Amino acid sequence: MTEDELYARLKAFEGRPAATAAQGRDPVNQPMIRHWCEAMGDTNAAYTGPDAIAPPTMLQAWTMGGLSGHSNGAGRSTAQDELFALLDGAGCTSVVATDCEQEYLRPLRPGDTVTFDAVIESVSPRKTTKLGTGHFVTTRTDVRANGELAGTHRFRILKYAPAARPEPQGEQGDPKPLRPRPVINRDNQGFWEGVRRHRLLIQRCTACAALRFPWLPGCNHCASPDWDTVEASGAGTVFSYVVMHHPPFPAFDPPYAVALVELAEGVRMISNITGVPYDKVRIGMPVQLEFLRVDDDLELPVFRGSEA
Repeated sequence: MTEDELYARLKAFEGRPAATAAQGRDPVNQPMIRHWCEAMGDTNAAYTGPDAIAPPTMLQAWTMGGLSGHSNGAGRSTAQDELFALLDGAGCTSVVATDCEQEYLRPLRPGDTVTFDAVIESVSPRKTTKLGTGHFVTTRTDVRANGELAGTHRFRILKYAPAARPEPQGEQGDPKPLRPRPVINRDNQGFWEGVRRHRLLIQRCTACAALRFPWLPGCNHCASPDWDTVEASGAGTVFSYVVMHHPPFPAFDPPYAVALVELAEGVRMISNITGVPYDKVRIGMPVQLEFLRVDDDLELPVFRGSEA
């Protein structure tokens, strides 16, 4: 298939529905609003109390199906799957989100039932980027609250064929670039001293016994400045993760997995996952602490996973 023939087939998807009369998994609700505001650090009073509204930027959140998707499949169209399959067949097997645009027409309030329609708005000609060559696909979603249009969300991705990785430059025998050094200060010095002794130390408030990580100068539960430490067992599970492909950094060799690990003690920390290929990392995967020496002067706590 020539490039012109492929693009003609891709253009034929423009205007086709990606979802029709689909319904959000949950009504707009205060717990999700609270979680969003806590994650964003947004303390605007408009999002609390009996007259609360949802933050406008949550528009897309109410339409998302989560890891398991929308349970009844209502409103789902095969057009987007067919489009992506066509791009995959053309070698554009990788995907990256590039940008989104939102327009707000009315606020969403707790109790609103969210429905939405989505359409494949545009597919670009083949473009060349630093990541590789491929096509930008824009999907427009019209979001309704109790049947009334509340906003529009445009989401753009790039489906691309990864560019060949450049050959390393420099003379043979050039020293390997160093990983960034951690910033060690009076608040976290004890943590890094523990790492040097192959101990993963968690702060514990001596007033209320709350555990905290990363290390902080005071308790975020009771504000007490007094604390001691407990040593983590090293057992944990992958709570969430991301696979890093871009941007490249000289001391790293992408792709690699970076995970938010939930320790057996209940706190979470970010670290690398070792022992399994990056594409085998999964949420819920059991992991075990180990210490990785990355160069003569730096050793880091990482977590080894197991495909089994």
